[in-house]
Amino acid sequence: MRKHPQGLPYLFFTEMWERFGYYLMIGIFFLYMTDTEKGGLGLDKKEAADIFGTFIALVFLTPFLGGLLADRVLGYRKAINLGGAMMGLGYMALAIPQTWAFYVAMTLIIFGNGFFKPNISTLLGNLYNEDAYKPNKDSGYNIFYMGINIGAFICNFFAAYLRNNFGWGYAFFAAGVGMFLGLIVFWLGDKHYRSADVMKPAKAEDMPLAKIFSVVLLPALVAGVLGWIAIPGNVFGSDSTDAFIFGALPIAIYYVSLIFSAPKEDKAPLSALMTIFGVVIIFWAVFKQNGTALTTWADSYTNREIPETMVPAAKTLGMVQTITLEKDSFPDYDPDFRARKDEQGKVIKVLTHHPYLNNLPQERWPQEDKSLSLVSTELFQSINPFFVVILTPVVVGFFAWLRRRKKEPSTPAKIGWGLMITAASTTLMMAAVALNGNDKSSAGWLIATYGVITIGELFLSPMGLSLVSKVSPPRLTALMMGGWFLSTSIGNKLSGVLASLWDGYDNKVYFFLVNCIAAATAALVTFSLLGWLKKRIGS
Repeated sequence: MRKHPQGLPYLFFTEMWERFGYYLMIGIFFLYMTDTEKGGLGLDKKEAADIFGTFIALVFLTPFLGGLLADRVLGYRKAINLGGAMMGLGYMALAIPQTWAFYVAMTLIIFGNGFFKPNISTLLGNLYNEDAYKPNKDSGYNIFYMGINIGAFICNFFAAYLRNNFGWGYAFFAAGVGMFLGLIVFWLGDKHYRSADVMKPAKAEDMPLAKIFSVVLLPALVAGVLGWIAIPGNVFGSDSTDAFIFGALPIAIYYVSLIFSAPKEDKAPLSALMTIFGVVIIFWAVFKQNGTALTTWADSYTNREIPETMVPAAKTLGMVQTITLEKDSFPDYDPDFRARKDEQGKVIKVLTHHPYLNNLPQERWPQEDKSLSLVSTELFQSINPFFVVILTPVVVGFFAWLRRRKKEPSTPAKIGWGLMITAASTTLMMAAVALNGNDKSSAGWLIATYGVITIGELFLSPMGLSLVSKVSPPRLTALMMGGWFLSTSIGNKLSGVLASLWDGYDNKVYFFLVNCIAAATAALVTFSLLGWLKKRIGS
């Protein structure tokens, strides 16, 4: 670690605990909204996917505001502390089983992440501005990224134990505890990054803060409200999607305008960054379906049954979800068929039982005096961060090996390969659907899909963070981090739009094919622009 600044371990563990809280919450958020048996909100999958996509989109839209205020007013440490406190309170508010608390919690988390996320990444980058550390910036971000995923890996075991044994509220409250633990770590390391918390003076050509609020944020708010209530019909699929798209447009236009108003020496890197921001939208649109479409696949289409000999140990660890068959309320209910008859006497499926039973052979349904023991769905959310933790050293070592032979690809090329590998991951899900039809599929398909897409993620996400830190004009670093998260935001929203189409595909092969084509197209666009990008970025 002598090649890395002393503040790295503190930021590593701060981010680890912050991501513990966020991914604990996000791992059960869709399940909580669709749960009808144990105190959830009881929403249908389409509505829940829309809310999920809008929420994670707004979570990554507000870094524009948080980065801007940190660059100009607050500084990075104050912004991180403010954002962390807001998120911690937001997670705890989700533990209150009231509708008002649900929306207050989402608001706190959305704005809290806006202050926290871009500024801890910027602060980390500033630590590497010293000449002794500059060559190791990419690997520093990879190490930092591993901290994110350690938190994301362990949190789902806490979520499963708490929600299965005590209820949803206890799991959400634990997410808040994790966030405040992260803040404590951040305070302990304050002396190591105090010198990196330096705001760069604005230049004459920079838009004043007051003007940004009046010509960017106010129009964004107005456009969002109009998109929700005033525009007839659902232009982009739903009122919330309309509101987000129209509200995001003024912010996106502001980022593009930076290219035209920037000094000559800043135009090239800014134009390259905007291009990268555009193509990675597709990555996030595919990747973030782990919380919706892939969670649905894990919940209802994957064989999650636990062998009887392992059930006691799994219950001790809180990993078990139990399914019982509720007796149908219809008088002509036939327990031998686990079905009911319609008015013409035709046997049809019971619609009141847990959806896991829908594509399970009836001979494997639980008897009335027994229950079916399943692996908790949210534990599948730990597969991706598990692979990040174990594959990060492999990917870092692979690039170091290429570097020694002077064959390391440029950062834009790594992003292009990340998109192509992401496209490859969707073909595994196409195969899972094609080979299993409507039957339960092996968990191996989902594990393999997460394994492949994780490699794509490691080629793209930490490299993108490092790139923003390296090539952004110093006075705009946190703002440009906000731009990176703006592209994440738009991709997240698009992921919700795509996931909401799930029920519209009778053959789910076509659902995953759409994702494959999108990711492959973005990869090809990136490769076609490599020469142009390398010339402007210098790497």
